[in-house]
Amino acid sequence: MIKAVRVHQVGGPDAMVYETIELPPPAAGEVRIKQNAIGLNFIDVYFRTGLYKAPTMPFICGNEAAGEVVSVGPGVTHFHPGDRVAYYFNLGAYATERNIPAEKLVKLPDRITDEQGAVLMLKGLTVWYLLHKTFKVEPGHRVLIHAAAGGIGLLACQWAKALGAHVIGTVSTQAKADLALANGCDHVINYAEEDFVARVKQISRNELCDVVYDGVGKTTFPGSLACIKPRGLFVSFGNASGPVPPFALTELNNHGSLFATRPKLNDYVGTRKELLEGADTLFSAVIDGKLHVPINHAYALKDAGKAHRDLEGRLTTGASILRP
Repeated sequence: MIKAVRVHQVGGPDAMVYETIELPPPAAGEVRIKQNAIGLNFIDVYFRTGLYKAPTMPFICGNEAAGEVVSVGPGVTHFHPGDRVAYYFNLGAYATERNIPAEKLVKLPDRITDEQGAVLMLKGLTVWYLLHKTFKVEPGHRVLIHAAAGGIGLLACQWAKALGAHVIGTVSTQAKADLALANGCDHVINYAEEDFVARVKQISRNELCDVVYDGVGKTTFPGSLACIKPRGLFVSFGNASGPVPPFALTELNNHGSLFATRPKLNDYVGTRKELLEGADTLFSAVIDGKLHVPINHAYALKDAGKAHRDLEGRLTTGASILRP
């Protein structure tokens, strides 16, 4: 028997129930993991509220974690008990132990802690594909990163700066502004006090940005479009304030023949080769000192409801973890 946080009916944070469930032995191709740290993400909220539909009910929340291999199922030859591993995989992470397909696991290097591994597999890999695949950030690019003090935001600001970009971030408080400035931002805009579009125009001397990374959604749209130079790219990868409303394609034309995309991590790590490429690049960036992983909040697994309330209330900065 194990402990897990399950949702029996979508709703608020109280919809998550900490309970005892039975875990069968790992099936063919699966690995059983004792989890040591679990990542907290806005996508967990989307599933809990029903914005994203879970394939079954009830379901176990969570999408990334790290821990130790306990046992392996038939046919698994490249993982062994005692291996330190981490993963990104839709749902099932809010648990003390779990079974997971071996192909979704990566081994953690000795210099990457379980806590780091738990928040790098979704947040870190997301930053990897956003900056290296969706739009290849290069020296001289000007990028705008919304929610710059969040778990993804701080990593994105650091990595974009390391790639030679001029980085503009948006935040909601002065404390978050200070944090973003300490993590690679050249300029930070407090959108609670300033018009971020006007400030981007001022900072860039009306040259605007090559790309906007928008994980906020409803409240930052359509302002994000107004911050992009002609033929630039709008990357909408999250809905922290709600989904971007439907809009006419002519809006892209009106702002200068813009491109727009709504990517997701699954489509960038859909093969084992892609997953390993992303993880290797990410872990190397951390080990080489290009990225540090700010884990600013930790909660007991049984307190997942409080963690969700804090996340939705914009009370967290950097990455947060749950401890089984």
